[in-house]
Amino acid sequence: MSRELRVLNTTRTKPRQPKPEWLKIRLGDPTNQNHVLNLIEGLNLHTVCQEARCPNIFECWTDRTATFMLGGDTCTRHCGFCAVNKGVPASLDTEEPRHVAEAVRHLELAHTVITSVNRDDLVDGGAAHWAETIRQVRALNPDCKIEVLIPDFNGDEAALNTVLDAQPDVLNHNTETIARLYRRVRPDADYQQSLTLLERAARRRDEERRGMLTKSGIMVGLGETFDEVVELMKDLRKSSVNIMTIGQYLQPYERRLPVERFVTPEEFEEWRKIGMTMGFRHVESSPLTRSSYHARQQAEDTHITETRI
Repeated sequence: MSRELRVLNTTRTKPRQPKPEWLKIRLGDPTNQNHVLNLIEGLNLHTVCQEARCPNIFECWTDRTATFMLGGDTCTRHCGFCAVNKGVPASLDTEEPRHVAEAVRHLELAHTVITSVNRDDLVDGGAAHWAETIRQVRALNPDCKIEVLIPDFNGDEAALNTVLDAQPDVLNHNTETIARLYRRVRPDADYQQSLTLLERAARRRDEERRGMLTKSGIMVGLGETFDEVVELMKDLRKSSVNIMTIGQYLQPYERRLPVERFVTPEEFEEWRKIGMTMGFRHVESSPLTRSSYHARQQAEDTHITETRI
């Protein structure tokens, strides 16, 4: 049985719950949204905003902000929560790093977020492509902060170092969920492997004293308990993660994992408070939080806090 079928078999027929009041979103200015869409299409780029069906796309695109997705629109993994296409991806577009750099310049971004699909078909998982994108974005936009949301590269430390050599300002890798749910939610990934990646990035940051921030995020509403989220937060702090994001999982379509429950804003706020007492520099925790949502403010707030300390 294929991995994809195993994931689908873990989902059960369950009517979608009506979304609570706190998950309502506002529609943005279509003028700026169309500007971003035309730019993305004109440069043959993909955004995680579109592919992952992000609920904040209207707000972010109104502000002419998008999260660029490298490596095409097809992922080699079979995560049970994700809306991105799965299968055999096309060859890497060698022009993509330059096109991302041009899009950042056209949008006049002060902080850009770049992510990718998993490319387990490539020897380095796409790390060299990542590094070239960072270099080209920085060359064309020297004042723009660069945040990368990277895959786990199957635990390959050399691939991680290839990305770190390009010196991103923020290194983000999402753990996505608690350890107990990994087999169901992320069947091709490993919880400890993700923590090890974050530890390695933090260790190199500290050794080189270059000020890079490390970051990780999860979704809730997949069957975890409140205390299990707190235990995961402790694990991330042991890995020296600076910034954490916590948001509500939303089922992208029927054949993905169902929402087990909608977490209340009060619980999100409690996690935020607990995280700050643990030593995170910033915890973004709310129903609509996503990895790149308010990313610039998160990084700026963290640097301000560290300066005051």
